[in-house]
Amino acid sequence: MNRIYVTKDDKIEKYENHLVKLTLSAAHSEEAGEGEIVGLEPRRLFPVSNPDSYITLLDEDGKERAVIRSYSEIDEASAATVKQSLADYYLVPKILRIISKAEKYGTLRWTVETDRGIIAFDIRNRNHDIHVMRSGFVRVRDANDNRYIIEDCNKLDKHSYALLIADT
Repeated sequence: MNRIYVTKDDKIEKYENHLVKLTLSAAHSEEAGEGEIVGLEPRRLFPVSNPDSYITLLDEDGKERAVIRSYSEIDEASAATVKQSLADYYLVPKILRIISKAEKYGTLRWTVETDRGIIAFDIRNRNHDIHVMRSGFVRVRDANDNRYIIEDCNKLDKHSYALLIADT
């Protein structure tokens, strides 16, 4: 199957969670051999340098089924659906406080309160996975490659700040 470049003639609708359904135009439908592809996961090909262009639509096996070159090449409703799906997928929880930490065999275990609730996660390498910037912004990556942020560590409560500083 050739790569399908999504156009204004194709429609993208919410399917479930952050997945979408692609309804193909007659021309694309004939080319793909199907009229509708469900359960597609939008992913940015260039998330930092060009986040609004070249968005791939992956099936459940991680195979690329279609590409959106630019939001300007698809209809507004489809663009809104893709943007919402990407926002859900790329959501980065904000750490509001660090409740506790423990270390076992060189791996840190943090329990934190985020804007999405309380969560516990492991940090494998404190030197690479906890990045404090001069502005007070902190980026944390857990062992499962999930990311979290602290918008300003200087605004954390004393307990949280002490736990953070001990690990950096």
